[in-house]
Amino acid sequence: MATTTPTKAYSPPPGGSGASKERSAWRSRLWRFDDKASPYAYIAPFFLIFGAFGLYPLIYTGWIALHRVEMTGLNQSEWVGFDNFTKILQDSEFWTAVSNTFVIGVISTVPQLLVALGLAHLLNYKLRASTFWRTLILTPYATSVATAALVFALVFRADGGMLNWVLHFFGAPSDTNWGDGHWTSKIAISIIIIWRWTGYNALIYLAAMQAVPTDLYEAASIDGASRWQQFRKVTIPSLRPTILFTIVISTIGSMQLFGEPLLLQGGTLGSVGGSDHQYETLSIYLYNYGWKLGHLGPAAAVAWAMLVLLLLIALINWIISRFVRKSAV
Repeated sequence: MATTTPTKAYSPPPGGSGASKERSAWRSRLWRFDDKASPYAYIAPFFLIFGAFGLYPLIYTGWIALHRVEMTGLNQSEWVGFDNFTKILQDSEFWTAVSNTFVIGVISTVPQLLVALGLAHLLNYKLRASTFWRTLILTPYATSVATAALVFALVFRADGGMLNWVLHFFGAPSDTNWGDGHWTSKIAISIIIIWRWTGYNALIYLAAMQAVPTDLYEAASIDGASRWQQFRKVTIPSLRPTILFTIVISTIGSMQLFGEPLLLQGGTLGSVGGSDHQYETLSIYLYNYGWKLGHLGPAAAVAWAMLVLLLLIALINWIISRFVRKSAV
């Protein structure tokens, strides 16, 4: 946002009348006020919307976390201090949900970003119908979570699922119950996430790649660097800030996983994260407390615990990025 700063106050023409001088002084004050106040007026809508839909819910959730509030009596509350936090921290199911969230986050984020990087590298070449290919890889992102999860739930079905049929075709064991296994259920959920988000991250990487100066590639080519060496020595270092950004965004997305685990098996099993909570994430755990049991206090405490975990992950990311930046100098 650019504003024009007056270099000097407005001066009335010499020889004017008293009324003309007053009007000129008023215009000068109005001009200075407009110059100082208009930038705040331009950004005020953002902060008003953020305050209404971001800050206020955050503070209100913190207030609920310190009270006993039931879904059936929202107008009745009782101060309990940190009892809700103590309750969830002493619950083994909470730590199972934390573990599941991190495991699914890692096994979905790492392959997803690696494949996205490779796709972006391929799309960065001069291809025929490049716009078509870019649109095609973004198609899964445009698909709703419910649709994708329901389709993949059919693929991973134990009886008559497409994946077991393909495994049977190749002579592999074809009676795997993907939703019941501790690792198979996490892998199934990760595949849904990878399918939906790889194209989105690939386009982010592609935009960053196209901003890399061609001089760097020409200099590397003159020095005899191969395509692979150019990719490792020029492209990857240039994309480091973008890669860190996608890692942070993917981490936040992993912490919010809800639709995929809820719909993998659906029904009662999906709402508790499997028969043995083998794929119960923090969002599912929060949903159970808040909407199934109706205890809003512990549910709000889980929400704040998720925020603290995200801040810790962001801090670790910042420390790692700072270390990598220093080691690269």
